[in-house]
Amino acid sequence: MSLTVFNKHSFYIFWLALLCIQACSPKKALRGVFKKQTPYERYQKGLEEAKLDQTALGQQWLAAGAKALQGPVPITLPFKETGYFPADRPMATGYQFTVKEGQKVSVKVQTKGTAVPQVFLDLFEADPATPAERKQVAHADSTAQELEYEVEEDLPHVLRLQPELLRSGQYTVTIETQPVLAFPVQGKDGRAIQSVWGQDRDGGKRKHEGIDIFAPRNTPVIASAQGVVSRVNTTPIGGKVVWLQDPGRNQSLYYAHLDSQLVQPGQRVSIGDTLGLMGNTGNARGTAPHLHFGIYKYGRGAVDPFPYVYKNQEKPAPVKVSEKQLGAWTRVSKTNASVRESPSTKANVLATLEKNLPVQVVAGTADWYRVELPNGQQGFMASSLLEPMDKPLQTLRLQETAHLLDASHAQAAAKRMLPADTSVQVLAKETDFWLVKVAGGETGWLAMPLTPQTDRGK
Repeated sequence: MSLTVFNKHSFYIFWLALLCIQACSPKKALRGVFKKQTPYERYQKGLEEAKLDQTALGQQWLAAGAKALQGPVPITLPFKETGYFPADRPMATGYQFTVKEGQKVSVKVQTKGTAVPQVFLDLFEADPATPAERKQVAHADSTAQELEYEVEEDLPHVLRLQPELLRSGQYTVTIETQPVLAFPVQGKDGRAIQSVWGQDRDGGKRKHEGIDIFAPRNTPVIASAQGVVSRVNTTPIGGKVVWLQDPGRNQSLYYAHLDSQLVQPGQRVSIGDTLGLMGNTGNARGTAPHLHFGIYKYGRGAVDPFPYVYKNQEKPAPVKVSEKQLGAWTRVSKTNASVRESPSTKANVLATLEKNLPVQVVAGTADWYRVELPNGQQGFMASSLLEPMDKPLQTLRLQETAHLLDASHAQAAAKRMLPADTSVQVLAKETDFWLVKVAGGETGWLAMPLTPQTDRGK
């Protein structure tokens, strides 16, 4: 987790070049050049043209974006997380989740801070058959911090969240799913569905190619999408039926067992327009009034309508963890503390940590922290397993000079030299490095073993 240390002159030059990139926005002369590029690609192209991609900070930004795509954290939707992007350390976050055909992904990002960065939102398909490839399917535009995308295949998807360089700020991202179609029965929702796709019909001779939605007779049956009525007829099985073309999605919607039909072939309808009234005609005679609703894809046949109309009423869990810990170092409060793949006690354990080990809080979701270990690995820890480092573990005086390092590895840069007899407070401990605080509040790492003159405390 080390950073290349820039001198003031290099930082000033880098900052001026970055301002130039921002000034040369697609709203100006480069609009034609970048017309087909995403905001992320335009920004990356600007870094390359200004030669900033050859600097250490530029390379870290590009590497962070690539890492977020190839090593996203698995989550379950709906999901809400609050985190912090530091100005001096390029970061990006990747989330992987599963969405079904017929659903749309809805992403919203809220930011706050004194110099809030532009945040790039990019959505990718993550086909398990080609794990090294990521196909971009959607992105937010340069001004919005939200996006919606209708899923076309039952594939995992990865959302990448990455801010521009040299800007810090807190963010909250909310990721939810919604059905792409309106519920086809007025005043009802998914709780009215009592028979689902694939159930046996006619003693197992055929399968149910739709869902059954129950409601009182003559309840309005409505258009789930904007389209054109293609057929209005009566069949032995469906009784009084209406077919509605949904050309935008290359499909037809099928409404059966109606008591009455209130539209004509060729009629254009909008979402919510009444097509007919609930009944039990056709082979549904003798049953309670209900709508058989089906979806037929052109060239594919029937598909499961359930994800197209069912709206999950569950809301993402509120973030309960302390915002003061975001971006800060904290330490493990218990022995054998688990770091998990996702924020759940049922998730895979990635690592087991000993007490007093330092970890850096990246973000928080519900009552879990997403943390980064000293080796760069990320995972989730229950908030009860961590404690703030407001009280030192011990205080000691150095017997000889030592380097105060900016990271906990052998190649870390020295922030400064600490002379012998310097008093340091030990905040957390690794096997080979300790995180310490010196007079004035500066923190850093000391390589072990140390030979202290005095050692008091725990």
